[in-house]
Amino acid sequence: MKKLILSIGVALVIVACATNPFTGKKTMAFVSNDQLFPSAFAQYDQFLSENNVVTGTSESEMITRVGQRIAVAAERWLNANGYQGYLEDYKWEYNLVDDKTVNAWCMPGGKIVFYTGILPIAANETGVAAIMGHEVAHALANHGQQRMSAAYLQQGIAVAGNIALQNDKNLGIYNQAYGIVTTVGGMLPFSRAHETEADKIGLYLMGIAGYNPDEAAELWKRMKANSNGQAPPEFLSTHPSNDSRIANLKALAPKAKAEAKKFGVTSFRPIN
Repeated sequence: MKKLILSIGVALVIVACATNPFTGKKTMAFVSNDQLFPSAFAQYDQFLSENNVVTGTSESEMITRVGQRIAVAAERWLNANGYQGYLEDYKWEYNLVDDKTVNAWCMPGGKIVFYTGILPIAANETGVAAIMGHEVAHALANHGQQRMSAAYLQQGIAVAGNIALQNDKNLGIYNQAYGIVTTVGGMLPFSRAHETEADKIGLYLMGIAGYNPDEAAELWKRMKANSNGQAPPEFLSTHPSNDSRIANLKALAPKAKAEAKKFGVTSFRPIN
């Protein structure tokens, strides 16, 4: 029974894979975009109906303008790297929501929300572009699909273990240990890797869109100041530490500029 369950799990991982266009790596895809996108679009519409969407202001117009530029940059990069048509099913939408929460997100398929609470930290349009590039990168790299697939795999193995140990007195110990080990040793590092990957992709996209990649590290300095040192230790967090992100973004900025230059971008929009 144990060997059968293991074999089925391995087969699912091998068969249910997609390719990340930015890394070329195979990623888990137990749920297809054909299934995921309609669900995400419906949830997005429901969210907008239940929240105060800001329209007709200079800030809301900026969110749309920056989002459109980042989307164009993404399409240019994908087309240039052999992924024509990759965005065919994406339905880009950009909304600003009146909420003091310091947050922004992009759902699978390109549905984006910025909260007004993050704008003071963004500070300017280039800061918004750094955030937008990062959030769009999550959607482009199918991170939502991967996280959902990883959760299914985690749950599946837990069920398999419970079946195998159903009459074992150590079942409770197994479940407790499995939850801790797979979360701290698996799911959290997996999430941090996605954040780091999105930082890199987003940096490239903002550069191609004409925004200075150097400013991404400055954004995260402001994020760090806003956190007041309240972040948990990195190994217990879904995100890399602020210091790790700042160092990584500084190191990647010259590469992002070099990538932008391939698309004819040799100077960047003024910071205002």
